[in-house]
Amino acid sequence: MSISLRDRIRKRREEEYDDMMMFVFPALYLMGSAREGGVKKKRHTSEETGEVKVRRLLEGHIKNCQVTFRMEPHIFKELATYLRRKRLVVDTRITVEEKLGFFLYMLSCNASYEDLAVTFGHGNDTFHHHINHFFKKVIPTLSRRFLQCPDPNQVHSKIQDNPRFYPFFKNCLGAIDGTHILISISPEKYSPFRNRKGTLSINVMVACDFDLNITFISSGWEGSATDSRVLRSAMSKGFQVPPGKFYLVDGGYANTPSFLAPYRGVRYHLKEFGAGHRRPQNSKELFNHRHALLRNHVERTLGVLKKCFPILKVATFHTLENQVKIPIAASIFHNLIRLLHGDEEWLDHQPDNIDPTHFVSLPNGDQNNDSGTAQGNALRDTIAQEMWVQYQQHVN
Repeated sequence: MSISLRDRIRKRREEEYDDMMMFVFPALYLMGSAREGGVKKKRHTSEETGEVKVRRLLEGHIKNCQVTFRMEPHIFKELATYLRRKRLVVDTRITVEEKLGFFLYMLSCNASYEDLAVTFGHGNDTFHHHINHFFKKVIPTLSRRFLQCPDPNQVHSKIQDNPRFYPFFKNCLGAIDGTHILISISPEKYSPFRNRKGTLSINVMVACDFDLNITFISSGWEGSATDSRVLRSAMSKGFQVPPGKFYLVDGGYANTPSFLAPYRGVRYHLKEFGAGHRRPQNSKELFNHRHALLRNHVERTLGVLKKCFPILKVATFHTLENQVKIPIAASIFHNLIRLLHGDEEWLDHQPDNIDPTHFVSLPNGDQNNDSGTAQGNALRDTIAQEMWVQYQQHVN
């Protein structure tokens, strides 16, 4: 009996020893791999520092800079100069150019801190500090400077110089659309962010002018929120439409004097008026066709934005507070690229920096909204009738 007991004790000790070695051996391996000859190995041994790498990209082939930072070298340099002059970012042991490179590379590739460490050769704490500085200080400041509503006293040349749109849309300031941006959050917060496709997103409202510049963005509403709800919230927080002016919106919004929607149950999409389709048959169809031609600018703007910054189509590792600011950051850089005459056509045949298999299906917009105001409906009818009279005179 005593021998059997000793055997059991020995067996238990052997099992405990085996369990301990399962933890000890990996630890010893990691210690051995980190040290050589008793000296801790340096992780970043490349002779090309992050500063040198950024300089090489800025001075090399233009395409390399575009792919890495989503803009040409001259735009990158002007932005860095602006940040330095305004003291939004300052030179330390790391230059302003390199810090800007961190942030743009993160946006370009959805790069984690580990990805940044491999590329630029600093520790994770360094990237955490500088990326968060951009989110908390730089992006809010730049948004006030480079996301501005259009001058209500100016009629855009694309309207004024086109008889299809002038004078009917002379009071139009631009177009508005909602878009969903994928997010990652902890499971206990899922519910309000789950959109109608079952994925997790925030609902972002974008306004643009007819030069494809983003003039306003509201980011942060949960994916379950409707486009109309996001618009109402934006108006309560300062988004204003001057009296007598309006934006063009899709059928997911209520038709009001400030936000003109197309007629429901009437041909609207441009492909419905394309080759092989009959011309507009009445005032409502004509209004919808020309409304679609102008509102298409916001759809094109969002398309360019997401092509340039595919991080907008994947989940990221950032806090929710910072995830909300990613669409704002992308919009600012989009406007800067256009302001400084950057080329966006190179994106047409450029594969995404981020694997498209990581993209998630998101809603395109709300279902049709039946609501509207008497004033909004009257304004739309007046424009449609005046437009139809001119159209018939031209056709006949």
